[in-house]
Amino acid sequence: MGSPSIAFTQMYQDTITLLAQQMDNRLRPCVMVDTNFKGSAKYYDQYDSEDMVEISTRYQDTPVGSPDHERRQVTPRYFVSNTLEDPADALQMLADPKSAYMAGKRAAANRQVDDLIIAALGGTAKSGVAGGTSTTLVSYDSGSHVIASASAGLTKSKLLEARKKFGKVEVDKEDRFCAYTEEQMDDLLQTTEVTSSDFNSVKALVQGEIETWVGFKFVHSERLLTNSSSERRVMAFQKKGLQLAIQKEVEGRLSERPDKNYAWQVYMRLCSGAVRLEEKRVIEICCTE
Repeated sequence: MGSPSIAFTQMYQDTITLLAQQMDNRLRPCVMVDTNFKGSAKYYDQYDSEDMVEISTRYQDTPVGSPDHERRQVTPRYFVSNTLEDPADALQMLADPKSAYMAGKRAAANRQVDDLIIAALGGTAKSGVAGGTSTTLVSYDSGSHVIASASAGLTKSKLLEARKKFGKVEVDKEDRFCAYTEEQMDDLLQTTEVTSSDFNSVKALVQGEIETWVGFKFVHSERLLTNSSSERRVMAFQKKGLQLAIQKEVEGRLSERPDKNYAWQVYMRLCSGAVRLEEKRVIEICCTE
């Protein structure tokens, strides 16, 4: 006589849940976006400031100034993600994984755009007539736009220093952002506890009750890079300081592959590039973790 356990039913979830991960694109709304991008490279022409010349005598010759033109180069980078759903595996799966595959790839594409922006904010920018000159944030103005860690995390004083640097070079007060990781927000919460007003402001910022603090809108990203000393490179920037150029928006395709026994192919692609437009509008804040 068979055991009753033979008749026990095993139940499985009929959906597939994505594991914890960054799903959205967080930095694209914070930068300049150009969707008219064709060719192997694109150049963004710039014009520097100029001063007026005083006319001090009658019938003085009209002064002629030399315009100070600059330009930045952006080149496209191509990314893909592709998965095949094997027909034999599909027959043995209770849940159809294709929608989960597509959602996961969309999230990966969103993160990739953030990575392009983060790398360009603190990376090497190509400038000059044909992009032949390399410009780094570290070398700009003797490194004045890189705030040293001083063996500390993110503090109010560092943010105020970044704010002051922007103010001294007349960077627009609107659309100033600070990209941070949770480690830095924890630094702020701990270092401002002694001043109740600051602590309450940072706490309200975390909870979404306010959007800005000391002149910056804060954007959470755990993808910020580190320097050679393993310090986190927190990026403070103004929107006009970074150009994101989209040659091909994120595009997904779901199709059958006759050459693979009619397996379903889940495909996602993206072609984009980014460049820092102006060092004045970007500040790197080094933070010890």
